[in-house]
Amino acid sequence: MAKVILSQLTKKFPDKSGSEVVAVKSIDLVINDHEFMVLVGPSGCGKSTTLRMIAGLEEISGGTVAIDGRVVNEVEPKDRDIAMVFQNYALYPHMSVYENMAFALKLRNLPKAEIESRVRDAATLLGLESLLDRKPKALSGGQRQRVAVGRAIVRQPKVFLFDEPLSNLDAKMRVSMRTEITKLHARLAATMIYVTHDQVEAMTMGDRICVMKDGKIMQVAPPLEVYRRPANLFVAGFIGSPPMNLFKGTLRVSAGQVEFVEENSSGNSQVVVLPDRLAAPVARYVGQPVVFGVRPEGITVEAVAANGPTVRVELCEPMGAETYLHLTSGVTNFIARVGAEVDHALGTTLTVTFDLTNACLFDGRTEDAIGAGSQPA
Repeated sequence: MAKVILSQLTKKFPDKSGSEVVAVKSIDLVINDHEFMVLVGPSGCGKSTTLRMIAGLEEISGGTVAIDGRVVNEVEPKDRDIAMVFQNYALYPHMSVYENMAFALKLRNLPKAEIESRVRDAATLLGLESLLDRKPKALSGGQRQRVAVGRAIVRQPKVFLFDEPLSNLDAKMRVSMRTEITKLHARLAATMIYVTHDQVEAMTMGDRICVMKDGKIMQVAPPLEVYRRPANLFVAGFIGSPPMNLFKGTLRVSAGQVEFVEENSSGNSQVVVLPDRLAAPVARYVGQPVVFGVRPEGITVEAVAANGPTVRVELCEPMGAETYLHLTSGVTNFIARVGAEVDHALGTTLTVTFDLTNACLFDGRTEDAIGAGSQPA
C-alpha cells in the first residue's frame, strides 16, 4: 500500500464564456499508508473531481499528485497502480462474475493459476463463491457492487478509490455495504480514498474525514473531532444528523461571567453562561457578533421556569429509540434530540437548558470557530 500526497492540486474547466471555472482550488492533503480517508461534501464541492485526478481520469490544471513517493501527473491511469470502484458498477454485461473479476488480470498476462487464486480468494472474502457463473443482470444491486469491489481487490493495487459506490442502493443495503467495506479495509490494511455526499457514511467509515466546499478543504480530522470541534459554520451545519443548532447573538460580561445572548428583539432571548473552556478564548469578542452552536443531544427540555426564556414546539418526530423536537425561540429554529418517551403537542411552551460539554462558538463575521489563536475581524 502507499501514501498519497496532494500538493496545491487544482482543476479548472472552461465555460461557455471562454473563461474558466475553478472546481478544485489549490488543495493540500496527505492520505497516510493504510488509511481510510473519506472526502465528503455537497454536490459540486470538488470531491469527485479530486478523486478522478488521483486516478488519472481528469487532467490536472495545477499542483501534483504523488503516490508512494512518485509524482504521477503524467502517468497513465493503468500505470498508477490504483483500482477504482464506480457509482454505476461498470460491469461487462456479457461476462460472468468470474470473468469480470479476472478481466484486468488477463490483460496483464498473469498465469492462469494466479488469476484463479486471486479471483477465488476475493470471491470468498466477499461472499461471492456461489455467484461466479452468473451474469450481472442476474445479480441484485448489492451483489453487483460486491463484484465491482472484488474486481478492484484482485488487482492488489497500492490505492483503492471509491466514487460514491453506495448511492444506487436502497437504505438497508447501504448500511450493509458500508459495514462490509469497513471490514474489508480492516482485513486488507489498504489505503482507501472514499468519496460520498452522505455525512453518515463519512462518520461511520473514515479514519479521517476531509470536508470540502466550493473546491476547498474546510477541515481534515477524525470523525469525532469533526463532530465535536467543527472548524467553521459550514462543517458544523453539514456534519451531524440532525446538524448542529446555531444561534446568532453577541457576548456580554455580567457579574464577572461571559454570557452569550441570542439576537431576539422580543425580550425572550436565550442566555447562556459560558464555561471557562469557552469563556477564556472568547473574552476579547465581547460586543462582537458570534454564533453559539450546540448539538441536538446537548439540549434538555423542561417545564416552563418562572421568568425564564421559553421556546415553542413546532413539530414532534418520534424516531423509535429517540424523538426529535423541532423548537423555535421566535428567532431561531432548532432541534432537540430527546428520549423516546417524550411527546409534546404542537404549540407547547417549554424551557430549554444546554449541555455545554461540546458546545462551540464561531466568529459571526469570518464563520470560523473561535479558539485560542483566533482574532476578531
